[in-house]
Amino acid sequence: MASKTKIFIVLEFVTGGELFDKISSKGRLKEDEARKYFQQLINAVNYCHSRGVFHRDLKPENLLLDANGILKVSDFGLSALPQQVREDGLLHTTCGTPNYVAPEVIKNKGYDGAKADLWSCGVILFVLLAGFLPFEESNLMELYKKIFKAEFLCPPWFSSGSRKLIKRILDPNTETRITIAEIIENEWFQKGYRPPTFEQEDVSLDDVDAIFDESGDSKNLVVVRREEQSATPVTMNAFEFISRAQGLNLSSLFEKHMGVVKRETRFTSKCPANEIISKFEEAAASLGFDVRKKNCKLKLQAKKIGYKGHLSIATEVLEVAPSLYMVELRKTAGDTLEFHKVLVLRRLLDYWLPSKIYVGGNFNIISIARYSNSGD
Repeated sequence: MASKTKIFIVLEFVTGGELFDKISSKGRLKEDEARKYFQQLINAVNYCHSRGVFHRDLKPENLLLDANGILKVSDFGLSALPQQVREDGLLHTTCGTPNYVAPEVIKNKGYDGAKADLWSCGVILFVLLAGFLPFEESNLMELYKKIFKAEFLCPPWFSSGSRKLIKRILDPNTETRITIAEIIENEWFQKGYRPPTFEQEDVSLDDVDAIFDESGDSKNLVVVRREEQSATPVTMNAFEFISRAQGLNLSSLFEKHMGVVKRETRFTSKCPANEIISKFEEAAASLGFDVRKKNCKLKLQAKKIGYKGHLSIATEVLEVAPSLYMVELRKTAGDTLEFHKVLVLRRLLDYWLPSKIYVGGNFNIISIARYSNSGD
């Protein structure tokens, strides 16, 4: 936050100190306690990787604990962002703490940030269970030789499950090294595992759920006459249209949204409303969404569980003019980045309709895309 003269940085108050201090004072941890911290670490690193962020300096000194013993990953000073990945799909900056760094990083020929982070997680798991490092030499070159060969010995108190998992993580061959998805399915890892939970976002659903939950069958109501509702879209007036157009939205005078992933997008079409709805249903079903329809409103819910539960998208067709319709898509539940990917990949939009004009949301510019049977 900032005023004209001051900048304020607000951070979470983490009172438990570094995980490193806990290991230093207690020595090695019991297997169940070590596994609990490792599970939280894998959840956190997996989440970072889903955003294209690679930490590149994972070690117990950079893992903090709150008052409840919940792990917090800190110190992203060496982390890499998606734009740092070169044309070959790899990172090329050699960085990290020598005892925790992956062999491919030292070779200086490019490396996969996710696989390098996972190696560091394997070293951390070893330290949690053993109380000392798997690779440790006073001479840096001797240390690197051991890392290149994955030359280490597990203490006799390691269980067979933890021993096998560590050996699969600390595999110098990146092609055969275990992945995070495989770790999560690992039998040793799964013991007492609790998948990550996320705070619910403060998002107004605008009675989306209420629209679909109306039964109309309450015994407390006396129905004199029931008429079928026509499936015609709501007509927008000029002021409503202007307020939804990003370029004319006055909120930009008071708020800045730099780098924020939008939770909604819109486009217009000259196709009839019923055709728009049917194309939506077809496209959504092909992308693995359950579809609920009522008049000119749709509620799409992903069948597959994402990072923050099932992705849910509310869609409404609005009439701007007698032959022009606006289609609005809003994320009502789930992960914003997953919603963003659905739109940016344009897999959903490419099913749709000639003459699409995007008027706001994720695209930030007004563009026109035309559909042609010839594929032009």
